[in-house]
Amino acid sequence: MGKNGRVQVGIVGASGYGGVQLVRLLMDHPEVELVYLGGESSAGKPFADLYPHLAHAVNLPIEAVDAEVIAQRCEAVFLSLPNGLACQITPILLEKGCKVLDLSADYRFSDLATYTTWYGTERSDQSTAATAVYGLPELYRDRISEAQLVGCPGCYPTASLLALSPLLKQGLIVPETAIIDAKSGTSGGGRQAKINMLLAEADNSLSPYGVGRHRHTPEIEQICSELAGHEVKVQFTPHLIPMVRGILATVYATLRDPGLVRDDMVTIYNAFYRNCPWVRVCDSGVYPQTKWASGSNLCYIGIEVDPRTGRVIVMSAIDNLIKGQAGQAIQCLNIMMGWDETLGLPKLGFYP
Repeated sequence: MGKNGRVQVGIVGASGYGGVQLVRLLMDHPEVELVYLGGESSAGKPFADLYPHLAHAVNLPIEAVDAEVIAQRCEAVFLSLPNGLACQITPILLEKGCKVLDLSADYRFSDLATYTTWYGTERSDQSTAATAVYGLPELYRDRISEAQLVGCPGCYPTASLLALSPLLKQGLIVPETAIIDAKSGTSGGGRQAKINMLLAEADNSLSPYGVGRHRHTPEIEQICSELAGHEVKVQFTPHLIPMVRGILATVYATLRDPGLVRDDMVTIYNAFYRNCPWVRVCDSGVYPQTKWASGSNLCYIGIEVDPRTGRVIVMSAIDNLIKGQAGQAIQCLNIMMGWDETLGLPKLGFYP
């Protein structure tokens, strides 16, 4: 606890887009004090060297990553690292009493064999992984409230699962018919230079990638299977769209009861998310746009039923860096600390 009674927190991997969102949001959080920024590649540099627009607000250096130092200084720590790195320091942080929120894929899977299959890294921290809770508050709020380690969901799974969960939990669809068609802005690819992210490559173009083999697929399937009560496979195709931030996931599935109409589905979704301050179910006939959510922690959900094909179509829009990453991690911290779930998070986007 800091001198002002605030909880002292740190960020490992503060130099990326997820890290800078965390910095911005935590600076405005009434209950926390940001005391540590860590990263190997930028260690020794002032944070302001990486993000000059924050020089007047953030007077912290990027420090080398040392689990002992972090645990000594921080009550809670956000790990915004490439996959395969968080698992190297998390066991030490937990042992020292830190609350850990991992934004990578390292602690999203209950079965590490699945992680190894899709991410290619052998792991020896099965006992640590077994204590991790999947950080989607709309589904696992109670578990998160008692957790010391939270594996925060990916951005695509967040948008997709918020669209799918009521359908699977209530048994409204034939699970194997679920198809997710999702589009993301370029910030989802991180801050590292990549040829396909160049303005000349990405602008005026729309491109699918990771077709049939995107790493977020097993994460989506794991939660869908838990909701449905049996193993579920989904078809998931992501696309890169020429904008900076936002995800739109459009989910198609065959209804078990072809007599259900759109108004029925809107009622069901409103009931399912009635205690979820960050989910907004649109009125019948209203479909969400990514710009509505940009800069906020909100997820907007629109629903349509096509009686001709017997399918339900659910559209889900989020800001990939806020509800899809940093904002959701802070939402989880709020729950872990027993605070109001909305604390320190932007309630409205910037529009237009």
